[in-house]
Amino acid sequence: MPQLPEQIASDGGLATVTQSALRTLDVQIAGMTTLREALADGLDAALSQVVDLVLGSSGRVIVSGMGKSGHIGRKIAATLASTGTPAFFMHPAEASHGDLGMVAGDDLVLALSWSGETRELGDIASYTRRYQVPLVAVTSERDSTLGRAADLVLALPKVTEACPHGLAPTTSTLLQLALGDAIAIALLERRSFTPAHFHRFHPGGKLGSILRTAGDLMRRAPDIAAVGPQVTLGAAVIEMTTRSLGSAFVVDEEDRVLGVVTDGDLRRHLRGDFLARPVCEVMTPRPVSCAPDMLGSAALALMSRHKVNALAVVSGERIVGVLTMHMLLAAGIV
Repeated sequence: MPQLPEQIASDGGLATVTQSALRTLDVQIAGMTTLREALADGLDAALSQVVDLVLGSSGRVIVSGMGKSGHIGRKIAATLASTGTPAFFMHPAEASHGDLGMVAGDDLVLALSWSGETRELGDIASYTRRYQVPLVAVTSERDSTLGRAADLVLALPKVTEACPHGLAPTTSTLLQLALGDAIAIALLERRSFTPAHFHRFHPGGKLGSILRTAGDLMRRAPDIAAVGPQVTLGAAVIEMTTRSLGSAFVVDEEDRVLGVVTDGDLRRHLRGDFLARPVCEVMTPRPVSCAPDMLGSAALALMSRHKVNALAVVSGERIVGVLTMHMLLAAGIV
């Protein structure tokens, strides 16, 4: 493969690459600092208006942009959608060939263009004006064609691109991405979006495992070892063995948890006619329990803190399931 003039094959090239990387980061850090200062100098008011507009809308946020702005737009739409704000990306070229039919009257459009003069966004802007669809522009040129057409403008500050020629969008796209994240997180917080909500949109992969709850992972009643307080230890052992659990929870007539009998309890009382004794005499009272909506990771921490291998999962004072350390490990929660 032919080398570009700037490529250096010798060991001395490492320092050159490192210096280049550090310079790029310095330029981008300076750009982010400028964006932060802009938020304290008027951009914050526009940002609040945009967040209020989205929260007041019953439709979706349709994000659009061309080129590098389009790539950033896809990420913004994905982040919004995964954090509770219905959103999707619409390519401006496809919009002009039928995809404008995706836009409904209660939607709003978030259009990204650094210059504000992206020709391909013209049909989208015209459509929003014709059908009274709210248009939010993210641009560095408030007085650009896009900026003048928009209902709200998020005016990004002028910054230096990390590209030494000032041509490749680098710092500018970083600012677009950061502002998109700021919008998404502000909406998440205003909606009181919880980890349980997050799991609804992230059921797969490692993140999905981390966000699974005790209710998702537990062995459900009646397929658990639950016995009355006067049941003998022998009967409790049979119940524990049948259910393949290392413990049996002692419950009253209303299924409220009174105590727990574990393999360790059996070993400690292994003398005489211990199997004929009622479980209430050897149980550990007030065992550690959790609610069905507790995250699996939190349940694991609770088990570790109390040095137990099983939790009673309780809803409204009634036992509804049992969660064990083995179940958590099998789900990939460590």
